[in-house]
Amino acid sequence: MTNTAIDNESGKLSAIAVYVLYLLSIPSAAVLALVGVIVAYATRDGASPLARAHLEEAIRIWWVAVWWAVAGIVLIGIGLLLTVVLVGFPIMWIGGLVAFIGFIWFTVKSLLQLLKLLDGRTP
Repeated sequence: MTNTAIDNESGKLSAIAVYVLYLLSIPSAAVLALVGVIVAYATRDGASPLARAHLEEAIRIWWVAVWWAVAGIVLIGIGLLLTVVLVGFPIMWIGGLVAFIGFIWFTVKSLLQLLKLLDGRTP
């Protein structure tokens, strides 16, 4: 293998590992997603342009998912506070739905980006 081939692959394994950690975060209660974003931040500087683009996209995916989760948790919290007046139950339901949609988006987006990376396409 030549130096050019090695340079072209620089960071690709890290990007694959990040997407796999994101997908494995489903049964780990998002602990592995946190590990994945740390790996993405740590390895993006030395990565090839394609891998760096994927690592940047992985970081963006993580932050969007975090904000979806925060929005869901805040709505659930507001709903809990308002359960006394029975308005809180629909708000809690909406908060759970927001968090669930964020979870589904995170999973699907991670899988699609992994497939793009394996195909050699940019995010």
